[in-house]
Amino acid sequence: MKQFTTQQLILLKTRAAQQPQVIEHVKAQNAVVLNTPVQVPETAIATWNLYYFCPDHGVRLVWDRDCPTHHRCPVDGRLFSGEPYDGAWWREMNGLNAKACHQLGLLWQLTGAAEYRDKVTAILTAYATFYPDYQVHGNIPYNGPGKMNAQTLCEANCLLDFALGFDYIAETLSPEQHDYIASRLLRCGAEFLVAHRTPQLHNHEVKIGSAIGVLGFILQDEALLEFAVNQPYGLRYQLEHGLFDEGLWFEGSIHYHFYALQGFLAFEKLAKGSRWSLLDAPFYRKMLSFPLQLLMPDGSFPRINDCIYGQEKLDHSDVYEFAWYCYRDEAYAAALQAIYRDTPRANIDALLYGSELPLQPLEVIPQQHLHAPSCGITIWRNPAKRRALLVKHTPYGGEHDHYDRLSLLLFNQGKEILPDLGTTGYGARMHYAYYKNSATHNTLAVNQTNQPPAVPQVLHYHEAEAFCWLDTEVDWRQAPPVLDSHTRVEWDSQAYRDIRFRRRLLWLEGALIDISNIDNPHRQQLDWTLHLPGKALDATGDCAPFSQHGPLTVMHDARVTPLLNSQPRHFAVSRDGQALWLYGDAMLWQGSAPANPAVTDLSYLTLRSHQPRAEFICVWDFDNKQPVTDMQVKRDNGGLRIQMRRSELTLIVEVNDDASQLPQMHAR
Repeated sequence: MKQFTTQQLILLKTRAAQQPQVIEHVKAQNAVVLNTPVQVPETAIATWNLYYFCPDHGVRLVWDRDCPTHHRCPVDGRLFSGEPYDGAWWREMNGLNAKACHQLGLLWQLTGAAEYRDKVTAILTAYATFYPDYQVHGNIPYNGPGKMNAQTLCEANCLLDFALGFDYIAETLSPEQHDYIASRLLRCGAEFLVAHRTPQLHNHEVKIGSAIGVLGFILQDEALLEFAVNQPYGLRYQLEHGLFDEGLWFEGSIHYHFYALQGFLAFEKLAKGSRWSLLDAPFYRKMLSFPLQLLMPDGSFPRINDCIYGQEKLDHSDVYEFAWYCYRDEAYAAALQAIYRDTPRANIDALLYGSELPLQPLEVIPQQHLHAPSCGITIWRNPAKRRALLVKHTPYGGEHDHYDRLSLLLFNQGKEILPDLGTTGYGARMHYAYYKNSATHNTLAVNQTNQPPAVPQVLHYHEAEAFCWLDTEVDWRQAPPVLDSHTRVEWDSQAYRDIRFRRRLLWLEGALIDISNIDNPHRQQLDWTLHLPGKALDATGDCAPFSQHGPLTVMHDARVTPLLNSQPRHFAVSRDGQALWLYGDAMLWQGSAPANPAVTDLSYLTLRSHQPRAEFICVWDFDNKQPVTDMQVKRDNGGLRIQMRRSELTLIVEVNDDASQLPQMHAR
């Protein structure tokens, strides 16, 4: 066996005997396969698991092993049948079979119970029977094809689990069984993956490379290992070229950061100690440590870019068990303590790699500000108020990016009051039609179209106890970035021609001041948007349709009124509510549109202008005991003077347009 030595296996058997709850947990996780007859597709019928979503509510359908042709929405009970749902059902079945091979094969080694070995043998033999004749199929945009599944990524994920399961039972097979599975499934699968790995930086290529490397170990094929690790776009190349300086994966999504990391570490679990391992290079530790600096006050990750609702949770026990085992960094122990705060430490990775955790509680939620200029994320924190602001000034990240340069995400009192919605399943209509668009983020949209790729620039950053200041801009007059990764063109370069968007943010104890300036020489429609998860308490104006095209045609109860001088708006986002003060020469739109999942609504607030130079100011008032009762803004050629009155006290903030100058503040 390639995964564990005889001595390691003896130790694992002892640990398993002392932790019967782990065995029961793994059995329960695989009950749908273990306790039913083997069900394997005889033809290439499986499609894509991300088609298995309700088109109306954007939630995953209820998968039932006994209902391959009827699929229920958990929200309203509606049944769906036919494609793409039936094929997506089979993709889930393939995944469950593959996982069972891996995990039941391990149970065979730990317990010696023949039922586990026999089930793995039956599954692998069935797939080996049909796999060579599965037709190559797919047609999922910007994804390579599959055989048992519809994309190369899914093929890799299943083949990796098949290979590990085969490794566990290989010594019990007859020579004929061994060769049949190894040649018709594993070898055939490895050749398919090699033929379809794409020359690009991408989480897919990491997963595919990892599977090829694992197959190389199991099949004792150094050519496969060389291809997986050292060839262009192999694992080493992905690490050397796919990370920002801070360690964030270039796609800019926390979900895909961990997804890629899971691929790397799946390979390292076999490669550790061999000449193929990359564990001693600096990359993994940065990838493991940096995302923990992004945790929000509620312990979640920000749902920036493609993050399906629910994927923002810190639940990566497989990653941090192995990381704690390898590196003994207390940050990884803190992550594990948080993961197991409400969940028993009863899983395979804890059994295989779990080391004793520190007895003292460790804080996992960061308490300090973060400015990460390479990956383009700034987070300011007020731990006492459980308040945090994230500014997204990330470079364009390719296929899984959202078109929301200079977007904001805000927490107060531990609650997300200015959310990033993330997305839903990619096969669901709302992914491209709604969630992935500029107009559904807290940023600027032009003509209700998507921002083209760009790399924002930080003009000035200041961090001090009294205040924090960020001056950043995105300039679409500049040439778009070149990215070594395939992508879909979903933006409108003509709409954003010559647009320059500058956003300046001032973080104070009781307020956040947000100043946006937009150069708009062609007088396009500028929509500067915020959305809050609470009822708008004082929306006024005429009823009118918000937009005739684009993602926000779904907005309802829309009202519009001129924004004259400064106006307050109030939202029921918490027990105390949230007040905003707005300033600008614009039309103020308010309405409601879907949250995520789309079973509830958000309150949208949009400032719309066609001015050649637009200026919008928003002040978030966090002091409900002594709230802002008046705001006045004056502009001269050199900058702004913002006056905010609280009871008898007036705070004056002077902001110079010169990026080298910090704001000046005094009270009277």
